[in-house]
Amino acid sequence: MRILALVPGGIGDQILFFPTLDDLKRNYPEAQIDVVVEPRAKGAYRVCKSVDEVIAYDFKGSNGPADWGNLLGVIRDREYDIVLSLGSRWSVGLLLWLTGITTRVSYSGPGNLFLTNPVPLKQSQYAAHMYHDLLQGVGISSPCPPLAINVPKKDIEWAETQQRQLGIDETGYILIHGGSSALAQSKGIDKIYPAKKWQQIIQDIQQRQPELPIVILKGPEDEQLVSELMQTCPGLKVSSPPDIGKLAATIAAANLMLCTDSAPMHLAVAVGTYTIALFGPTEAKKLLPPDSDRVRGMQSPTRWIADIAPADVLDKIWNT
Repeated sequence: MRILALVPGGIGDQILFFPTLDDLKRNYPEAQIDVVVEPRAKGAYRVCKSVDEVIAYDFKGSNGPADWGNLLGVIRDREYDIVLSLGSRWSVGLLLWLTGITTRVSYSGPGNLFLTNPVPLKQSQYAAHMYHDLLQGVGISSPCPPLAINVPKKDIEWAETQQRQLGIDETGYILIHGGSSALAQSKGIDKIYPAKKWQQIIQDIQQRQPELPIVILKGPEDEQLVSELMQTCPGLKVSSPPDIGKLAATIAAANLMLCTDSAPMHLAVAVGTYTIALFGPTEAKKLLPPDSDRVRGMQSPTRWIADIAPADVLDKIWNT
């Protein structure tokens, strides 16, 4: 059997879809499972154990008939038996129908005409559970498993070497991801907690726990925020994992993760690191597991992330 999933979105969306893929693999252990994802999200599958092939396609690009035709040709050549898709637009339903795949599963919506097994869309729940609902379309009704990833051994070794280079011993460390996303910013979604407020949190931790290292995650879009924090908070350490496996290993080794709504947050959930996540315009209840005692979300009452008071974050840290 061959199964295909169309999963538009970023790395965070892919991680939230992993439980669905894992459950598919558990129910169809001999099946080949492939995914179609945006190029920016392809790296997520470094830590997914349930997928055989990753096909890149820019769902959000300015795609013409030739682009759709090329994707359709790739899919038809592989002769899949089942296809699942997160998209509910009629154009996605049409694409699924044109593939000729016998079982076509997506959410109920404008594309219903082209689906064989539409599934109700319940957006008020945790996103991983919402994605997992798609499996109802292939007769799987088991509860959604927790987020889980498979970190390569060499990535764990890289993280251990990085800790030694940073001078971190067995006391562990606090890891901070300040929150940046060029795509989110372009959409007017502010997920960046201000440097001045991070500074207050960091300085309080340094005063109370001077021997506990604080490590800042620095990605390609974090240059400005990290630079500001390094200038105002002496003693900070910086880590720049080059891929998602090494990032996951770095998060897994931390005592505590402080972050905003981001892909690293979902990785922290998957590896079980105790996490405090700050939310502005996005909803914590939809992006964090409802029954976890390892992760706590702090929702800004105004939906502006900057309005979360550092004192409230510190209360969460010291009263846990």
